[in-house]
Amino acid sequence: MSTKMKVAWVFITIAVLVYALFPVAAILATSFKSASDLTTPGFLPASGGTWDNYQLILAGDAQELFLTALRNSVGIALISTFVAVVLATLCAYAIARLDFPGKKIILTTALAVSIFPVISIVTPLFNLWRTIGLYDTWLGVIIPYLSLTLPISIWTLAAFFRQIPWELEQAAQVDGATTWQAFRKAIVPLAAPGVFTTAIIAFFIAWNDFVYGISLTSTDAARPVPAALAFFTGASQFEAPTGAISAAAIIVTIPVVVLVLLFQRQIVAGLTQGAVKG
Repeated sequence: MSTKMKVAWVFITIAVLVYALFPVAAILATSFKSASDLTTPGFLPASGGTWDNYQLILAGDAQELFLTALRNSVGIALISTFVAVVLATLCAYAIARLDFPGKKIILTTALAVSIFPVISIVTPLFNLWRTIGLYDTWLGVIIPYLSLTLPISIWTLAAFFRQIPWELEQAAQVDGATTWQAFRKAIVPLAAPGVFTTAIIAFFIAWNDFVYGISLTSTDAARPVPAALAFFTGASQFEAPTGAISAAAIIVTIPVVVLVLLFQRQIVAGLTQGAVKG
């Protein structure tokens, strides 16, 4: 590239980074502001910053609400991700390898479910869950989360399985392996980057959901963090808990950032695998 092109790409990269990171930086700065700083104009805390907001949610009055919700989010997101990846792996393998009637309908239905408005099915789920006893339980949140994580997982993994040569599985069966052994020992290891990428994406979707979490829970028994933030209160009815909510938002963002930084190579490898034929 010419020097002008390089300079242009540098400016574009900086502009995109500023656009993407400015909201995060604003929330981070707000998390260190005291109640008086929130009413003072300025991006940075006027008093130099305080840890009171973090103290409030980790060891103060909001400790029980936040830490319980954090435990719920971790458990529900991990279980939802595991179930979605296992089911999507089996389903995507069947779609990629087997020829059966209705295969395109399954993929089309999965795509339709993924773009279906979540808010439109919350009320029927609310009534159904209250009737059968799943309201305000982990299972009552995990099952709806599968409607968010399964479609994207099936579509992603089906593309990966199509890129794996069919001859590898046939060779394993010639050597005496059963269909299940060939799938488990020959196909799944080769699809590991795709499975890992799918698991990360599914975890992020479950971790960030708000609608199901706020609509299908009523107590701390199963309420995840995004929903619990709506129940934060200030020191009085006239004080908004902006600082505490910002501190909680920063804390729940840390696992996502850590996962991306630790496994960015695997994520990129999984997303780009199969992009080039041959």
